[in-house]
Amino acid sequence: MGEQAPAASRKIAQKRTKATKKASVPESRLALVRRARRINRELGEVYPYAHPELDFRNPFELLVATVLSAQTTDLRVNQTTPALFAQYPAPEDMAAAVPEELEQIIRPTGFFRAKARSLIGLSTALRDRFDGEVPGRLEDLVTLPGVGRKTANVVLGNAFGVPGITVDTHFGRLVRRWKWTEEEDPEKVEAVVADLFPKSEWTMLSHRVIFHGRRICHARKPACGACPIAPLCPAYGEGETDPEKAKKLLKYEMGGYPGQRLAPPPDFPGRPAAPLGTGDADATEEAV
Repeated sequence: MGEQAPAASRKIAQKRTKATKKASVPESRLALVRRARRINRELGEVYPYAHPELDFRNPFELLVATVLSAQTTDLRVNQTTPALFAQYPAPEDMAAAVPEELEQIIRPTGFFRAKARSLIGLSTALRDRFDGEVPGRLEDLVTLPGVGRKTANVVLGNAFGVPGITVDTHFGRLVRRWKWTEEEDPEKVEAVVADLFPKSEWTMLSHRVIFHGRRICHARKPACGACPIAPLCPAYGEGETDPEKAKKLLKYEMGGYPGQRLAPPPDFPGRPAAPLGTGDADATEEAV
């Protein structure tokens, strides 16, 4: 193992040297598209099990969970929603909720007063304007309180099979590191990236990029030495390049820790997260 790690590091370094030489020449539009699509293909091989990391059983649960996920982890949302949906299983139930009681249940997700107002507002709108059903069109979803394009695309792509790009903090960070775009505004990022890929790839591309951002390409210290797409990354070297040290930075199943879902898909290779209030919950949170 001691000899393999330096060899792997040298191989990446050699590829990076070639890439750096090429980078001295401005990348053409065609070259950018080819590189972006190759990154997507290789991420697909690394994360064939990529999926939404919020637990849900129907469009309403996904919509609510996505609203709750603002400014917190999917893990914390998943630990909170079992009690929430047991109390309010349908829009009609949540629309009639006593705000203080709803706030108490969702308190662990943070910003619970504002989120409670959004949940009661969107549930009321679903009850009164959409016959208690979550609409399957972006233009309808974004009229609901607390629902923007990001939330709408999550629901469309994962509950209705309508392709959409989810620009969260991970997605935006990675596509800028990869020089797909320099845009900061989420809607502009969405438009630029959408133009690089066929529409059929949008939803799974989002999952793969977000998975990679959570597991390897972290905000403060990317695990560059353990990154499978390092030769394609213009930002290689911003993080830890030593393979052995980089391995210690890996999170969730990549690092041997539980995932974010309490009820992950059958093909998920990692361990489920622990429910809120159990002895293992704190350990699970440490892996985030």
